[in-house]
Amino acid sequence: MLTNKERILQNTTALAEFILLGLSNEPNLQSILFSIFLGIYITTLAGNLLIILLTLVDPVLHTPMYFFLRNLSFLEICYTSVNVPKMLENLLTGNKSISFLGCAVQTYFTFFLGGSECFLLASMSYDRYVAICKPLHYPVFMNRKVCMGLAVASWLSGFFMSFGHTSMVFTMPFCASNEINHFFCDIPPLLKLACGDTSKNEIAVFVVAMVFVTLPFLLILMSYAGIIVTILGISSAEGRKKTFSTCSSHLMVVTLFFGSACIMYLKPNSTYSPNSDKYLSLFYTVVSPILNPIIYSFRNKEVKGALRRIWERKSFG
Repeated sequence: MLTNKERILQNTTALAEFILLGLSNEPNLQSILFSIFLGIYITTLAGNLLIILLTLVDPVLHTPMYFFLRNLSFLEICYTSVNVPKMLENLLTGNKSISFLGCAVQTYFTFFLGGSECFLLASMSYDRYVAICKPLHYPVFMNRKVCMGLAVASWLSGFFMSFGHTSMVFTMPFCASNEINHFFCDIPPLLKLACGDTSKNEIAVFVVAMVFVTLPFLLILMSYAGIIVTILGISSAEGRKKTFSTCSSHLMVVTLFFGSACIMYLKPNSTYSPNSDKYLSLFYTVVSPILNPIIYSFRNKEVKGALRRIWERKSFG
C-alpha cells in the first residue's frame, strides 16, 4: 500500500520550467504595458543612480541620513532589476516561461531584498528619531560604526531569511500545472501549485511577514511617535514645519511600501485573489522604487542644492 505522500510523488511531474501568466494576454495591451514599464524601469535606474552619485560626491551629503539613503537607492536598483527585466521580456516577446532554477533565484532575491528594505527603512526612521529628538547626542548615537552596523544587519537579515524560506518552498513537490498567475515568482501563487499539505509553508510565510514586515513597521511607528511629540513641543510654527519636512519624505516611502506589503502577506488565506494580488505587488516591486528618487530629490532641498553645486562646478570650473 502506498502512503499519501508516495501517491503524491508518484503523480507529480518534475517541472523544468514555470509559465508566468503576467498582467495581460491582450497583444495590444502588452505593447502599451511594455512601453510604460520600460519607461518606469529606466527612470528608476537613472534616479537612484543619481542619488548614489550625489551622496558620494558632495561632502555636504556625507551624513548618516544620506548614507542610509545611498543604501536604499542601491537596494532599489537591485530590487527592481530582479523582476522588471523578465516582465519586460515576457511583454515584448510573448515568451512567458521561466526555468525552475530561474524561478527559485528570482524568489530568493525578491525576498532577500524586500526583507532587507524593511529593516533599512526602520534604520532610517531611527536616524531621524535621534536627529530630531536627541540632537545633542546625534554624533555619538549615529557614528560611523553604528551606521555601518545597522546597514550590514539590514542586508544580512534579508539574506538569511530568504535562503531558508526559498529552500522550504522549492523542495516541495509540484503538481502537473506549472502556470503561475503572476508576473514574477512569488511564494503565495507558488504554494497554490504545490502538492500535499502546504499549511506549514503558509504559517512560515505569515511568521516571516510578522517578523520582517510588522516588527520594522512597529519600530518605525515608535520612532515617529517620538518625533511627533518632539515636533508638537516646538513653539514656532515655522520650526515645526521645517522639522517635520526633514522626515516627511521617508514617511511617504514607508507608508507605500509597508501598506502594500502588509495587505499582501498578512491577510487571511481565504481572501487570496491571484488577479488582485499581482496588481497589488506592483506597488512594492515597481512603483516604490521609482518614487524613492522622486520624493527624496524633488522634496529635499539638500539634494537639490548638491545637484546645483555640481552643475555650477561643471559649468564654471
